Amino acid sequence: MDLFQQQWATYRAVLDHDLMEHQAMSLACGQQLRQCCTEAKAPSVVDLGCGDLALLAPVLRALPLGHYTGLDLCAEVLPLAKAALERAPYPRSWIEGDLLGWACDPKGAPVELIHSSYAVHHLEDAEKAHWLAGCRRRITPGGSLIWIDVFRQAGENREAYLTRYGDRVKGWSSLSPDQRQAVLGHIQRFDFPAERGAIETVAAAAGWSWQWIWQGSHSAEAMAVLRPT
Repeated sequence: MDLFQQQWATYRAVLDHDLMEHQAMSLACGQQLRQCCTEAKAPSVVDLGCGDLALLAPVLRALPLGHYTGLDLCAEVLPLAKAALERAPYPRSWIEGDLLGWACDPKGAPVELIHSSYAVHHLEDAEKAHWLAGCRRRITPGGSLIWIDVFRQAGENREAYLTRYGDRVKGWSSLSPDQRQAVLGHIQRFDFPAERGAIETVAAAAGWSWQWIWQGSHSAEAMAVLRPT
């Protein structure tokens, strides 16, 4: 099994055992996406960090979209996402690229809806500010940014968050010891969750209003909807 297959098998195990509450999040996200489609006729959607669309594809296929663009830094997942949306009744595009580059592209056209799930926490704080500012330039008036991610509690630093989340991962008995270690290694190297409150202030400075729509039960996973002010 190559490295991608190993990493994706671990990701799928987390998903299948609902260890990060993806099921509840997906229900809340689906409701929000349907609401956005009632507010904007045939919206264009860009999904930043689309992954394989294992959970979201059934919702997306039923939406009256004008166009869907799936972007992911991992080229190997794009064929999986493409297959998941094969029968969707609207045009689709696929981009291998990073979400910060998309947001900050000065030639990029605006869209009605931006969606990102469990991807932005890989950016450091200064990069998140640039991402929010870039997305604000790329959203149409009245559009929405749906941001699903892990977040730190107000006043919690990264080290305290990693300790807290790491203790939670150690209790994921449905994963193998190697899989738990892989998750722990990943979050230590790559996870930089935004701090609640502080990121709302950053978003406001970039021209966004902020509303928490869904909160997980572990004071980490959450979904916010941002709208241009």
